Amino acid sequence: MEFFKQNTKIDFMGLRKWAAVFSFILFAISITSLFINGLKFGLDFTGGIQIEMTYSHEANIPQIRQTLHQAGFDQAIVQTYGNVNDVLVSLGFPKNINSGDTKAADAIQQQLRDRIENLLPGASIQRVDFVGPQLGKELATRGALALVIAMIGTMIYILLRYEYRFAVSSAIALIHDPVLILGIFSLFHIEFDVNALGALLAVIGYSLNDTVVVFDRVRENFRKVRKLAPVDIMNLSINQTLSRTIMTSGLTLVAVVVLYFFGGAMLASLALAMIIGVVVGTYSSIYVAGALALAMGLNRNDLMPTPKTELDERP
Repeated sequence: MEFFKQNTKIDFMGLRKWAAVFSFILFAISITSLFINGLKFGLDFTGGIQIEMTYSHEANIPQIRQTLHQAGFDQAIVQTYGNVNDVLVSLGFPKNINSGDTKAADAIQQQLRDRIENLLPGASIQRVDFVGPQLGKELATRGALALVIAMIGTMIYILLRYEYRFAVSSAIALIHDPVLILGIFSLFHIEFDVNALGALLAVIGYSLNDTVVVFDRVRENFRKVRKLAPVDIMNLSINQTLSRTIMTSGLTLVAVVVLYFFGGAMLASLALAMIIGVVVGTYSSIYVAGALALAMGLNRNDLMPTPKTELDERP
């Protein structure tokens, strides 16, 4: 199914200089915001208190969340685990105790247990645990390491499949996308939790998929169409894949927008990161990866197959 006509002739590369300025401004704003504001990390990274409770019937998560928020637990994260009767509540780490003060920790645990039982009469509290900030730091370190490994692996894959201009341009595009997502989270003080981190890794794969589709068509067109300049080949390739790009991105966007509005508070950060990532990833596969490859001097000779050497079979 073709969403657009096959012979569209949109001059995408004609706007590549303006797109470069646009990307540079967004990138600079994102880096500045990350440097000044940082990220508002969720309890997954900062540590806190986890309370496991169970109900004799299906737990009403929205009602539990509303009750806790009205009682002053503004950062409470409520989710089910195991089955619909089991609930996990995550609260912020108290600032007035340290990890070595076991008596104060035990007293706060008991106070929380009593207060939660009063707020949620039908709940049976199974356990109250402290999650230290050290565990959060370890999670953040591993998350950053996962991002770096994913980018390096992607660059190696593109390098082996195509050539170094494609590898460098796609790697820059993959840096561009997560930085813009993190910049928006930082600029608007949106909580960044482990779900958003997972979405960030998914966006890297999504953006790479779009980039590879365009690069595949560029290589194919360089070998088939001999009379066009590299800029025209890039435009031709993007136009030929435009229908697929719009269909894939559009349908993915619809799914994550629905998830954002109806998926509940727990999935909001994941859905928001995916929404930003789909838009930015689609844009960067055209105006960052493709335009950078051209700026680095991509031409037909770089993508032509290596001629086979005929073996001399004479004795």
